[in-house]
Amino acid sequence: MILLTGATGMLGSRLLFDLTESGNLVRAMRRSTSRMGNVERYFSKRPELLSKIEWFEGDVTDIFSLEQALKGVETVYHCAARISFQPADKNSMDNININGTANVVNLSLMEGVKKIGYVSSIAALGRTAEEGVIDENAGWVTSKYNSSYAVSKYAGEREVWRGVAEGLDAVIINPGVIIGPGNWKTDSSMLFRQVKKGLRFYTQGVNGFVDVRDVSRAMIRLMNSDVVNERFIVVSENSLFRDVFDRIADKIGKKRPSIQAGPLLTEIAWRTE
Repeated sequence: MILLTGATGMLGSRLLFDLTESGNLVRAMRRSTSRMGNVERYFSKRPELLSKIEWFEGDVTDIFSLEQALKGVETVYHCAARISFQPADKNSMDNININGTANVVNLSLMEGVKKIGYVSSIAALGRTAEEGVIDENAGWVTSKYNSSYAVSKYAGEREVWRGVAEGLDAVIINPGVIIGPGNWKTDSSMLFRQVKKGLRFYTQGVNGFVDVRDVSRAMIRLMNSDVVNERFIVVSENSLFRDVFDRIADKIGKKRPSIQAGPLLTEIAWRTE
């Protein structure tokens, strides 16, 4: 049996579809308040696959429900996470991304889980002193410019590595900005919402982007392999944010952002948003 946490999110719902399409039985963990739109979208043309899903209502921050969810489970895909860049969400983010991951690791050790796949982020690699391309060997550098989200994902990774030191087999993936169908208010799909609202500003910033389907395939291949106790950056290409915004605007029929935002204006803009 496979346990999938965060099963209704952008990546979780894609993993759920790909795993069941391959014939796997999946125990899919969701909260009582989780939106089911992503799942409904993926399974609308393959409703017969829903019979391979055992829905489990619980929360990674609730040890008792998580303990029940892990009964009889051999492998865990841990996708549950909170993504936010709002200072007010720091405590909630830490609770889910750090404490929730610690709970998954601890109970997986207790229940004899064979392997965990942890979805981290390139944000967990931190900011480097030099410009250029980085790889999986990049070390964390403490900086005031690291977001609370980045810090929480880095700390989540440390919990997984602690589990490895205690005998757990795991793989970690560090995806770039994941692009795919999702909730325009709660995940990286909010890029589309920003453009649809009439985004006027752009920056010269660059980031790594990747299709949700590629992340799902990479995760499944790693989990089905003999590879353990390593992490992998999963990025398709590095792109200017301006280019990404332009492509989104062209596709949905909106005006392209036309005002370049320097550091000061960027600081004001994201706080206002």
